[in-house]
Amino acid sequence: VLAVTTFKTTEEALEIANDTMYGLGAGVWTRDAHELYQVPRAIQAGRVWVNQYHAYPAGAPFGGYKQSGIGRENHKMMLDHYRQTKNMLISYNKNKLGFF
Repeated sequence: VLAVTTFKTTEEALEIANDTMYGLGAGVWTRDAHELYQVPRAIQAGRVWVNQYHAYPAGAPFGGYKQSGIGRENHKMMLDHYRQTKNMLISYNKNKLGFF
């Protein structure tokens, strides 16, 4: 299923594309080299296909923006969701430092 709509400007197309509470994936077809790089960057979706649709490279992160998903899967960045960062500041000096 493919939803098609009309628009007059690139800005209007981006407004239409981003006017949703979801942002899992989107597709853009263009012959304009400038739009080829600018439009996908402006679309609020976790995966944007350009001049193709539904290609899934095995190591590419998968997940959405807004209310689509809870993070990224299929990539090492998914491990960030299962760990917490801790900052440890350690002095190995046996003498008292400052007020301690």
